[in-house]
Amino acid sequence: MREWWRGGVIYQVYPRSFQDTNGDGVGDLPGIMRRLDHIASLGVDCIWLSPITQSPQADMGYDVSDYKQVDPIFGSLDDFDSLVRRAHELGLKVIMDQVLSHTSDLHPWFQESRLSRTNSRADWYIWADPKKDGSPPNNWPAVFGGRAWEWNPTRGQYYMHNFLAAQPDLNFHNPKVQDALLDVMRFWLERGVDGFRLDTVNYYFHDAQLRNNPAARRPRHLAYAVNPYDMQEHRYSKSQPENVAFLKRVRKLLDGFPGTTTVGEVGDSHKSLQLMAEYTEGTDRLHMCYSFDMLGPEYTAEHFRSRVQRVFNGHSGWACWSFSNHDVPRHVTRWKANALDQRRLAQQSAALLLTLKGSVCLYQGEELGLPETDLRFEELTDPRGIRFWPEDKGRDGCRTPIPWDEGEAPNGFTTGTPWLPIKPESSALSVASQNADPDSVLNFYRLVLAFRRAHAALIDGEIEFFKASEPLLAFRRRNADESLVCVFNLSPDTLKVTFDGDAELALGQSAERHKSKLTLGPSGWGIFNESGANPLRIEFKRRAKKPLN
Repeated sequence: MREWWRGGVIYQVYPRSFQDTNGDGVGDLPGIMRRLDHIASLGVDCIWLSPITQSPQADMGYDVSDYKQVDPIFGSLDDFDSLVRRAHELGLKVIMDQVLSHTSDLHPWFQESRLSRTNSRADWYIWADPKKDGSPPNNWPAVFGGRAWEWNPTRGQYYMHNFLAAQPDLNFHNPKVQDALLDVMRFWLERGVDGFRLDTVNYYFHDAQLRNNPAARRPRHLAYAVNPYDMQEHRYSKSQPENVAFLKRVRKLLDGFPGTTTVGEVGDSHKSLQLMAEYTEGTDRLHMCYSFDMLGPEYTAEHFRSRVQRVFNGHSGWACWSFSNHDVPRHVTRWKANALDQRRLAQQSAALLLTLKGSVCLYQGEELGLPETDLRFEELTDPRGIRFWPEDKGRDGCRTPIPWDEGEAPNGFTTGTPWLPIKPESSALSVASQNADPDSVLNFYRLVLAFRRAHAALIDGEIEFFKASEPLLAFRRRNADESLVCVFNLSPDTLKVTFDGDAELALGQSAERHKSKLTLGPSGWGIFNESGANPLRIEFKRRAKKPLN
């Protein structure tokens, strides 16, 4: 029997922006429950709840002050239980964010740890003495700018924080810290949750010797990064080998709750794909991982092909791919230069994501083709955007609320003022208007998700890539019962492809076949049922443009 998560589709809910029910402008758990039918109508397997636990919201919930309480801004534990119960009735699994690498500085554990060097939680966080000149113990930077060290005069030491100073990192070298975090996970599993998305899963351990990170290897012609964090190779501040042993403890815990799963977020610009494979190898580590490799600006055949091959070739692990999430600009904006039409790009990228080998995460609003929202500085809430504006506008542009109803903002999201504004570009793509349009991005997502469910080769079949020049991406998905060939024109141009063999078009866009030629229009693509008698042969070599005289 197939494990549901292997090839499953997870829908990420960002609770602050999904649906507000009490008029405070912030989404909540009753709001998510109110809109569960929309999620179920897509045909996904699971929802992932971004952080809902108690937090001062310095980093929008990724700074936890109580792991076992729902933050009042979202509701209560009873609301959570009701949501899980209703989701299960609709056939939806529920996984929730677990932010284990760090806590809020208001968490009782840190409040005790900061008081002295001898209390019962003195070494639950990463403390270090200053150098003789009073400076931090090493050169590690923080993701959100500045040094990764904050001075605490009470202890006369620095504490480490990979993110904000209000987010001190836990010391995973202490077994008691590991035990406490596993107890947190057990608490939610016993409440009926179906697993966890593990935030910053490669940040858990640091180098116990606190060695300096080396400089990143950068081409000489590149200017300095917007964020100094990108100027280092983070060899010692994260991604340590001790991490695997803890991940095995996590897997052992979840194995005691059959049907549950884990998906780890790997954030490493130098070896993310290697870590994805390492963290999911075999059956005693994480079930699946994702990285930021497909969350960037690259929209080329070589990029997608190389990422999939590097994770799966020679490895038994499992990937979970996504094109958008709460940390990056929405992909229809990132990739708009590769298409003439935003709707066609949204549909093509959905078809591509849902035919690659691996599991899938869809981010709320992706099914509407929502673009990145252009915000003014005074509208920002994200600490990263506020610090690095305007070169880096932060993450608020992908976090604006869902437009449910037609008309003007707030489009049914709230009866109050939304915590982030809904701009006209988003209002025009409301759920209500797209429900009524058979050619909408929303209805296309329902169509392609149903197609995926109907073809097991797309869920857990093998993948084999054809050799073809840019911008053509072509691959075969095959199991013992069927073979499907997927072809994508990742450009705003028309391509003519040699396409010889027995196959019928099952689903596609701007794809016309005439004998042994396939014409793919801008953002054109096709999924073909392949006959075993005469397998497809695909050839495409782009001719170099003649120079102008």
